[in-house]
Amino acid sequence: MKLLPVGVERGYYTATGPLVGWLVRSGIRPNTITTVGTLLVVISALLFGFGHIRAGGVVLLLSGAMDTLDGAVARLGATASRFGAFYDSTLDRISDGATFIGIAAYLLHAPDVAYRNLAIILCMVATLASLVVSYARARAEGLGIDCRVGFAQRAERIIGLALASMLVGAGPRALVLEAIVALLAIASIITVVQRFVFVYRATKGA
Repeated sequence: MKLLPVGVERGYYTATGPLVGWLVRSGIRPNTITTVGTLLVVISALLFGFGHIRAGGVVLLLSGAMDTLDGAVARLGATASRFGAFYDSTLDRISDGATFIGIAAYLLHAPDVAYRNLAIILCMVATLASLVVSYARARAEGLGIDCRVGFAQRAERIIGLALASMLVGAGPRALVLEAIVALLAIASIITVVQRFVFVYRATKGA
């Protein structure tokens, strides 16, 4: 089960098809797109950290779009490589950490934040859980198991955080932002459990 409906994913990839074709024809390499996407996440994290929550959400959403384009360009242009897969996966983990570090920085210094200490802990939990979600899939693939299961995969996390930040901002006393982080942490933990169960069943516990 996924939060993002399959129909929405298909519609998105159909809509971005012309852009992917243009990128391939222009000779833009997938690793270049990956790098730009990561830089956008860092900018988003800085915006979050300095309290520009809505702007951070906009840039985060753009980075999420870039994250889908690199793989599509690699496949269509037949430029996929093992290093490219490693590069993309590694920079994605940097992006995951940077986003929550930026939010934690804002919650740490912003005035009149409700449940400040709890909010910082939630950011730490969300960071750890998101990293474990990705590691679980990578480790399963190392065992020859395609583990693309889970309630909240990376796309869902980015879209959820970005849209909520854009539409609502931090909210009074940062309560809305804290709620978003809490939901992402819980959803990521559920996804980790789902992947544990999936791999256990696939290996029959062996």
